[in-house]
Amino acid sequence: MKNKTLATWLTFLGGPLGLHRFYLMGFGDWLGWLLPIPTAIGLYGVERALELGQDDALSWALIPLLGFTIAACALNAIVYGLMAPDKWNARFNPQAAPDAPAGRTNWFTVVGVATSLLIGTGVLMATIAFSFQRYFEYQVEEARKMSQPE
Repeated sequence: MKNKTLATWLTFLGGPLGLHRFYLMGFGDWLGWLLPIPTAIGLYGVERALELGQDDALSWALIPLLGFTIAACALNAIVYGLMAPDKWNARFNPQAAPDAPAGRTNWFTVVGVATSLLIGTGVLMATIAFSFQRYFEYQVEEARKMSQPE
């Protein structure tokens, strides 16, 4: 039986690595195997930014992949945590009764949803702010290059 609380926390904590997909759908789930790719590319962007500085254009193009992946997993954790028990059991525990305990919400589920909302929103807003800041700084720099006489 797939537990809703465990799935919520796995999605929030291990979602960027696809752990929740493996728990819910098994190791044959192709999306679970693809989720670590944008996570790794985003971490590579963070590593480049730390090594080469914030002026590295490739790093500011790669870092948002990590932020959007984390935010999407946090949103997915919220959806799982707020899913009605009968819908949860119908989707992930079809052999169980609609009111089976695995689909019930408890306080640990609520804390998982609240934490996902808090951290996911923060990561999403920081990713958007970082992306726009770097984009507009790049545009200003390109405009300066065009406006300078040769």
